[in-house]
Amino acid sequence: MSEFQFKFRVRYGECDAQGVVFNARYGDYVDLAVTEYLRAGLGGYGELVRMGFETQVVRLLTQWKTPARFDDVLCAEVAPTHFGNTSFTLSVAFTQANTGTLVATSEITYVLVTASNFEKTAIPEDLRMALQTRARGHVVNQSGQGA
Repeated sequence: MSEFQFKFRVRYGECDAQGVVFNARYGDYVDLAVTEYLRAGLGGYGELVRMGFETQVVRLLTQWKTPARFDDVLCAEVAPTHFGNTSFTLSVAFTQANTGTLVATSEITYVLVTASNFEKTAIPEDLRMALQTRARGHVVNQSGQGA
């Protein structure tokens, strides 16, 4: 089964004077992709809060391979890569949706905290399993382009 996929279109305002997606926008793209990943796997971030948890980003790394430009349709493939006691890491691979050309890769690490006082807490086994498996195979397409 394939990993979770989030397809979206690059908007004009996300590009810089060089005509490519501005580097800081990839942090936004990771956040959008992970938000949809959580929606597919848990029912949304609000469900995580309802369970008494929140997440805090402790690390975000992006490596660029080739530029993306205005109106390109990108596919962000999200996959869980590491689970510790209180943290988990997701990898995000950005590709051109039409060609599969790798644009960039990102890794984001979250620490699970309590929603009441934001203290680090262990990841419960049921939440760990949901984060590892439930979003797999889902495709969210916000690009305006056919599947």
